[in-house]
Amino acid sequence: MQLLKLKPVIHKFDTFGEFAKEFNLNEKDLLITNEFIYKPYMEALGLKCNFIFQEKYGLGEPSDEMMNAILAEAKKKPFERVIAVGGGTIIDTAKLFCLKGVDDVVKAFERSIPIVKEKTLLIVPTTCGTGSEVTNISIAEIKSKHTKMGLADDQILADSAILIPELLKGLPWKPYICASIDALVHATESFVSPKANYYTRVFSKSAAEMILKVFKILAKDGQEARHKFHEEMLVASNFAGIAFGNAGVGAVHALSYPLGGTYHVPHGESNYQLYTAVFDVYLAKQPKGSIEGLNRILADNLGCSTDKVYVELDNLLSKLLAKNKLRTYGMTEADIDGFSDNVLKTQQRLLNNNYVPLSREEIRGIYQRLW
Repeated sequence: MQLLKLKPVIHKFDTFGEFAKEFNLNEKDLLITNEFIYKPYMEALGLKCNFIFQEKYGLGEPSDEMMNAILAEAKKKPFERVIAVGGGTIIDTAKLFCLKGVDDVVKAFERSIPIVKEKTLLIVPTTCGTGSEVTNISIAEIKSKHTKMGLADDQILADSAILIPELLKGLPWKPYICASIDALVHATESFVSPKANYYTRVFSKSAAEMILKVFKILAKDGQEARHKFHEEMLVASNFAGIAFGNAGVGAVHALSYPLGGTYHVPHGESNYQLYTAVFDVYLAKQPKGSIEGLNRILADNLGCSTDKVYVELDNLLSKLLAKNKLRTYGMTEADIDGFSDNVLKTQQRLLNNNYVPLSREEIRGIYQRLW
């Protein structure tokens, strides 16, 4: 039985210029990024890469339409390496561009074409949340299906993952905290996954502890204090990515996808709204098991008893980001049943990875409680 796999070689540089020099970025590289990252960190370097700015092809979470528009532009020039410098949208997009014969990304998500890697893939995350630089997963909203789909395949693993803390400096508060909460969800969902083991839980535990330490400081000292912890949070996100890349995530992600796909709620924010409600159900159904170990970790770091961890976790997170009723995002009462059916129909890959199985009525109950 495989216990741990870590494919990308992980590098760390203090500046983007150091990375560009070490990796000899050149005219044979397709570099996908945002203009607001390019201007302060790349423009003065005079790099000859073929640059594509993601925001010119769509805003927000990745969709098949956005990805296909970027793909059409990318194919206008030959390239040997794909370099993603950005958040989850850019990383998930770039992963598909390293594959052979992709002319419509939906075909890759549906696996109606062979999934075969053709290009070298370098990933440089500019948020501290997705951990996607070390996972074999790409996720996008498929417009025609009104939900998100994921492609999980080792062919889309990065060849190198590059951590550059200075790239977090310009990240505004809300994307920063949404991404960071997403990393905490990755750490805790992967800890209770049925695929988890001693190795993956080392990364889950370390990530959760690092993130909670910083969150407590931010709750006390305010948003600007985050700039002292860019490297720590980037590493914590990376650890969480290693954990969930091996052990997987479950119902929090599964239930968040219809909300994010239908009402365009940022991924980390939609996960946050569902996070503790899912774990409350887990705990009620099966209080004995790996969730006991997780609760001890949370209690030690939150300074509370194990029976109060999700209340205290909510209290801490709500000081950093507002927790809203799902109707705030546009979700209707009719969506409660529609989303429940959608989750069961489209998210079995994630539901099979739950701490304990959830029935339709339990899924519906979570949506109803939060609506």
